[in-house]
Amino acid sequence: MEKLNRPVYVKPGTDDFFKKIRKEVNETVLKKTSLYRFNVIKSLGLVVLFFLFYSCILLFGNSTPLLFLFYILCGITMIVLFINAFHDAAHGALFKKPKHNEWFMYVLELFGGNHWLWTRRHINLHHAFPNVPDWDVDIKQSDIIRIFPNSPLFNYHKYQHFYMWLIYPLYSLNWIYIRDFKDFFGKKDNYVKKVVDKIPTIEIYKMFAAKIINLVYVLFVPMLLLNQPWYMVLYAWLAMHMCGSALGVVALVSTHVDEDAHFPGTDEEGNLSATWAMHQMIVTKDFSTDSKLANFLYGGFTHHVAHHLFPNVGHTYYPYITPIIKRYAEEYDLPYTSYPFYHAVRSHFRMLKQKGVQENILMTGEI
Repeated sequence: MEKLNRPVYVKPGTDDFFKKIRKEVNETVLKKTSLYRFNVIKSLGLVVLFFLFYSCILLFGNSTPLLFLFYILCGITMIVLFINAFHDAAHGALFKKPKHNEWFMYVLELFGGNHWLWTRRHINLHHAFPNVPDWDVDIKQSDIIRIFPNSPLFNYHKYQHFYMWLIYPLYSLNWIYIRDFKDFFGKKDNYVKKVVDKIPTIEIYKMFAAKIINLVYVLFVPMLLLNQPWYMVLYAWLAMHMCGSALGVVALVSTHVDEDAHFPGTDEEGNLSATWAMHQMIVTKDFSTDSKLANFLYGGFTHHVAHHLFPNVGHTYYPYITPIIKRYAEEYDLPYTSYPFYHAVRSHFRMLKQKGVQENILMTGEI
């Protein structure tokens, strides 16, 4: 597929707010080594917790209520592990040595994914160009949902604020069993193939191996060992994915795609209208930053502005970086938004309703 000209940000001036923020963060927050140790302990503990719950499926799964309980706990732990530990490792922010981060990323293969592909989608496209139409593939995933203003509008989109309540709980199933295959083999709107020279053949083998191994130990082994009908184990497995997805989608919809979201496009020459750091401030939002529970569950997503400005820093540092960002946002009159997760979710579905119908040119000013 043809190579694309990447969007270009405006070069920062001499009085760049981000230079000052970065200097202060480096001199104060990043010297707290206890936050690094806590992140490592939390991450390894989540891995242990997942396999503890999985062991409980095999030990206590003959009881149907316990079967569903421990499958659901596995699903919740899987998502929390992903959006905390794996996410940090993918950004090189969990361990100090790159090889240790690379090793840890194989936890995604344990869940049936492919970490090589995910890092290309998330880091090379989403983090490089968040909310930029046709580039942020974390947002543009399927024609089932319309978010970008330049995406095609179909008649069924007028109902997307209703039916996405039913589709979002299937997010992890779609990711593992549909989207990975589309990104490896699909041709339509495949920006992963347009920004990499060639997908290594070994990664295709790894993808198939990961999905087979995951299905064997998470689904088929309990079917063989437990005194349960096969379909009851299947239902519990589906409940695992649906509950985990429901938890994870809160993070996905709360940080970039609310009713006030901006989707900056490029001019004819591919130039964006803001610096890289200003762009991150414009398109990213925080949620529930004061909630200890939300911070523990969602890691770098609650303090998402800090994550986009400092993607190579572990999420345990973000609660101490966010006050610095807020102070400079006030000083430089920069956009900064933080709201409770329930407000974020409501706002996202209001946005889906707006994007599901033809825009009114009298409201958008295009007349």
